[in-house]
Amino acid sequence: MSETGSRLRKLLESPNFEPQNYVKQLSQLSDGDRDLQEHRQKVQSLADETAQNLKKNVYKNYRQFIETAKEISYLESEMYQLSHILTEQKSIMESITQALLSTDKDETSKEMQAAFPKETEELKQRTLTSLLEKVEGGKNIMDTPGRHLVYNGDLVEFDVDNMSPVQKVHAFLMNDCLLIATWLPNRRGAVKYKYNALYELDSFAVVNVKDNAPMKDMFKILMFPDSRIFQAENSKIKKEWLEILDETKKNKATKDRHSKEEVAPAPPARAEVSTNPFEQDDDDGGDDNEGPADAEERVDLSLEWIQELPEDLDVCIAQRDFEGAVDLLDKLNEYLKELPVTQRVKALRATVEERVRQLTEVLVFELSPDRSLRGGPKATRRAVSQLIRLGPLLHLTQHKSFAQFGQSTKACELFLKNRAAAVQTAIRQLRIEGATLLYIHKLCNIFFTSLLETAKEFEMDFAGNTGCYSAFVVWSKSTMRMFVDAFSKQVFDSKESLSTAAECVKVAKEHCQQLTEIGLDLTFSLQSLLVKDIKAALQSYKDIIIEATKHRNSEEMWRRLNLMTPEAVAKLKDEMRGCGVGSFEQFTGDDCWVNLSYTVVAFTKQMMSFLEEGLKLYFPELHMVLLESLREIILVAVQHVDYSLRCEQDPEKKAFIVLNAAFLHDTVLPVVERRFEEGVGKPAKQLQDLRKSTRPVRVNPESTTSMV
Repeated sequence: MSETGSRLRKLLESPNFEPQNYVKQLSQLSDGDRDLQEHRQKVQSLADETAQNLKKNVYKNYRQFIETAKEISYLESEMYQLSHILTEQKSIMESITQALLSTDKDETSKEMQAAFPKETEELKQRTLTSLLEKVEGGKNIMDTPGRHLVYNGDLVEFDVDNMSPVQKVHAFLMNDCLLIATWLPNRRGAVKYKYNALYELDSFAVVNVKDNAPMKDMFKILMFPDSRIFQAENSKIKKEWLEILDETKKNKATKDRHSKEEVAPAPPARAEVSTNPFEQDDDDGGDDNEGPADAEERVDLSLEWIQELPEDLDVCIAQRDFEGAVDLLDKLNEYLKELPVTQRVKALRATVEERVRQLTEVLVFELSPDRSLRGGPKATRRAVSQLIRLGPLLHLTQHKSFAQFGQSTKACELFLKNRAAAVQTAIRQLRIEGATLLYIHKLCNIFFTSLLETAKEFEMDFAGNTGCYSAFVVWSKSTMRMFVDAFSKQVFDSKESLSTAAECVKVAKEHCQQLTEIGLDLTFSLQSLLVKDIKAALQSYKDIIIEATKHRNSEEMWRRLNLMTPEAVAKLKDEMRGCGVGSFEQFTGDDCWVNLSYTVVAFTKQMMSFLEEGLKLYFPELHMVLLESLREIILVAVQHVDYSLRCEQDPEKKAFIVLNAAFLHDTVLPVVERRFEEGVGKPAKQLQDLRKSTRPVRVNPESTTSMV
C-alpha cells in the first residue's frame, strides 16, 4: 500500500500531470467499479495524509510565523523612523544651502549698491513707476520716499469659505508694503489693473496652504480679522512668492529696528538688568568709565571653537547628537559670563539663536506622540534630560513661544503626553479573543506595568523637580479613565455573568495594589470610576434572581427533592458546605431524598452565590446597594413561604412548608448575616431586623398563621 501510495504521489506531483488524461486511462484499465472505488480511496487517503502533514508543519512553525510577523512589524517601524530622519536631514541641508545662497545674494546686492548706489536706487524707482502707471488709482503710492519694487506677478484669488475662484489679480511686492490690483475687463490704454488693497508688511502674515487636489500652489495672507487666499501659476512661482515675502518682511523688520536704535537717545549709565544668562552687566568687565571701544577690545571671540560653534551646532543637530549641542551651548554660556555685552556678543547670540530654536523643535518632536512608541518610557529619557538642561539656555532666542518649551513643566507635559499615547496604543493593539477573564488579565498586565514603568522613569527624569509630581498624579487619573473605559466595555457592556465580572474586578484591584510600591494609590480612583457599572450589574443580577425565584414559586408543589443518586446528594452537600451551610446534612437521609423543596434549595444556592460575588465587588459606596438587594431577594422567598402556609389545607404539606420556613429562618439567614459581616467588617442591622420580623410562630397544627 505504501509503495502504491508513493508511486501515486510521484505521479500527482509530476509537472506533466494532466487530470483528464489520467482519469481516462484509469477508466480504460480498470475492470469495473470496484477498481475505481479502490483507486478513489487511495487518492483520498493520500489527500488526507497531505493535509495532515501540512497541518503538522503549520503547528510546528506557528511560533516562528508569529515571531517573523513581529520582526517584520518592528522592521517596518524602524524603516519609517529612518525615512523620517533622512527627510529631516535633507530639509536641514536645504535650509543651510538656502541660507548660504541668500547670504551670497545679499553680499552681491550690497556690492552693487556700494558701487552704483544712485544708479541702483534710480533703476528701482523707474521700474516701480512704470508698473504703477498701469494701475488705476495707484499714483499716490510713490509719494513715500525710498519705496521700490521687489517682486510682482499674476495670481488668482479664491474664496476663503468655499474655495472657488473669485478674480484674477496682480500683486506688487514693495520693500515696505504689498499692493493687490485687480484686472480690468475693459482696458483703457496702458491701464491694465485697478487698485484693490494696500497692506503694510508688518500688518499681515503669510501661511503656506498644503496641496490638496484640486487646491494646489496656494498661499494665504492673514490680516486680522480677515484673510485672503491666492493661487500661483505653478509650485516654483509659489515657492518664490513665499521666500521673497518672508525675506522682505525680515529686511523691513531689521531696518525698522536699526532706525529706532539710531533715533532713540542714549540712556543714562546704569546697571543692566537681564534675564538672559548669556548677558552680563557692563560693569562686570571693567570700571564704570570703560567705553564701548575698550569693552570691544576686552571681548575675545576669535577662539577657534567659538568661530566654529554655529557649524558644530548644525552638525550636532543633523546627527541627533543632542548632548553635544547642549554641551556647546552650556560652554558658550559659561564663557560669555565673564565678558561685557558688546555688539559682537549680540551678533554671536543672534547667530546661535536659530540653532537653539531648531534644537528645541527637534527635542519637542522627539517627545511627541508621532514618534515611534516602541522603546517604552526609557526611550524618552534622552530628550527629556536635554530639554530640561536647555531650559536656562533658551533665553538666547527672542521667541517666547520657544522659550517656554525648555522649562521642566513643558518637558513633563510632553513626556506624559508621549506615555499616554503609548498606553492608548498598547490597549488598542490588544486583541479581544478567548474568555473575558483572559483578556482582562492581559489588559491589566499591559496597563499597570506601563504605569509602573512610567512612574519609575518619571521619578528618575524629574528627581530635582518636585513640582511636577502633581502633574503625574493628574495624568495617572486620566489614564485610569482610559483603562476603565476599555475594562467596562468588555466586562459590563457585553453582559457578562456576575461571577465573571467579580473575578475581573478582583484582578484589577490586585494589579492596582502593586502601585503602592512607589507610593501611588489609585484604588479609590478605580472604585469611583467602576461604581456606576458595578451598581448596575448588581441590580440587574438581583432582578434576574427575583424573576427566577418567582418563576419557581409559581410551579411549587411542596414535595421533597429527589436527587436520584447518592453522588448527586454528596455533591449538593459539598455545595451547601461551600456556601457556609454546615448543618445541611440533617435535612438529608440515607437514601437520595432531601427533606426540603427544590425551590428552597435552588433559592439558597442562588442567593449565597450572589452574596459571595457581591462581596468580591464590594467597597463602601456599594454598601447599601448590596444590602438592599439581599433584603429584596430574601423577602421574595419569605413572602412565598408565608403565602403558601396560609393557603395550604393539607396538614402534611403544611408541616413540610413549616420545615422549609424553619430552614430559611434558622439556617440560611444567620449564615447570610455572618458572611456579610465577615466580608464587610460590620453587622447588617437590616438583615437582623428582617430575620426577627419573619420568626415562625406555631399556634396549633390546624392554624394557618405562619410568620409575623
